[in-house]
Amino acid sequence: MIKQIVFISLTVIAFGLLIWSLKKIFAFFKFTKAFPIKDFGKRIIITLNVAIFQTKIFRRPVIGFLHALVFWGFCVILFGSLEMMIDGASGIEKSLTFLGPLYTLISASGDIFALIVLIAVAVFLIRRVFMHIKRFSGIEMQHKSHVDANIALTLILLLMVSLLGMNVFYITSVGPGHHGVYPVSSMIAGFIGRGEEDAFLYEICWWMHISLIFIFMNVLPYSKHFHVFMSVPNVFLSRLSPLGKLPNMDNITKEVKMMMDPSLAYAAPAEPAAEIERFGVKDVEDITWKNYLDSLSCTECGRCTASCPANITGKKLSPRKLMIDMRARMKEKGPEMLKNGKSFSDNKSLLNDYISAEELWACTTCNACAQECPVNINHPELIVAMRRYLVMEEAAAPSGLNIMFSNIENNGAPWQFSPEDRLLWAKDLTIKK
Repeated sequence: MIKQIVFISLTVIAFGLLIWSLKKIFAFFKFTKAFPIKDFGKRIIITLNVAIFQTKIFRRPVIGFLHALVFWGFCVILFGSLEMMIDGASGIEKSLTFLGPLYTLISASGDIFALIVLIAVAVFLIRRVFMHIKRFSGIEMQHKSHVDANIALTLILLLMVSLLGMNVFYITSVGPGHHGVYPVSSMIAGFIGRGEEDAFLYEICWWMHISLIFIFMNVLPYSKHFHVFMSVPNVFLSRLSPLGKLPNMDNITKEVKMMMDPSLAYAAPAEPAAEIERFGVKDVEDITWKNYLDSLSCTECGRCTASCPANITGKKLSPRKLMIDMRARMKEKGPEMLKNGKSFSDNKSLLNDYISAEELWACTTCNACAQECPVNINHPELIVAMRRYLVMEEAAAPSGLNIMFSNIENNGAPWQFSPEDRLLWAKDLTIKK
């Protein structure tokens, strides 16, 4: 009974803290703009393909396979964690045994995956600490980013150690009549034998494992590993249009159509005067809620930056930095907007103070970053939106573009020739009939 009271108290505290953290983060969504969602059937297929089967992660076959194993392992081990929650609250040992053969499958696969995840995470830690992988570095990757990753991986490692320890000492304390099948733990139990203290060690491992679960889930909202929660929803909400297609601004499209056909202006019903919208993106209140979700889902893996031709050739652009900067800017400005309203200004902005124009104009919109991103973040959409602000609000396009804009305005084409002179190049040509 005491165990149940302690467990329920810890559970309430842990989930209370988690809800408090998530509420703080998700409160900022109300300052962002709309993002339409449709075609749920396509979204389910994309989620199965990219999130569940981890197809994009296999572009790097070896490390991608290890990462996929960790993801699938967590999915399986989640059932064991659910059983622990039920056991702790009810006081029943192994409460899901009524599932019969399914329970045997779940317990066996969970035990095997615990070892697989432990090995994979050990490999990840070794790579991060000793191998100095290039894509894990960059101007946006501060020391705390590496510490954050190492802490999260260490917590996962300890989770797997405590899970295997719990299974081992459950087998040795109960004996042949234990519930479930534990292939890996049974082998370990065979080496260590049975002891009088095994029941006590089982309790230690049980409490260690459930405590680590509570700690880990409360660390996640403040860690790059928040993608554990956010990646699957983000993949489900992926942009469905082809990567090369850039979204138009509806209000600008409408204006252009009326310029081309003035009759549309008279045919359209009169609309009430609306608040003048900002063209493009200057700060976090101009982004869509999907852009903000992208920043929360970013794994900081660096695949986007490693595949970016601008970054590879030495330019300042790093697609990963855009997501980190957007998240940091919302974390900075969001609390003040909650206190003072959306109109709050601290005389800073995402553009210029966090992301420079030089970075934005380095992008070739090749979409390599979006293609490589394992959680389907669309970086070029944000880059183009910020460029639009520079061009349409500040007239701050590079000189080459300004020349092109002038030519289009004066000559109706990007070239510096009047329409009457466009065919002069063919004046002396002889065309044979």
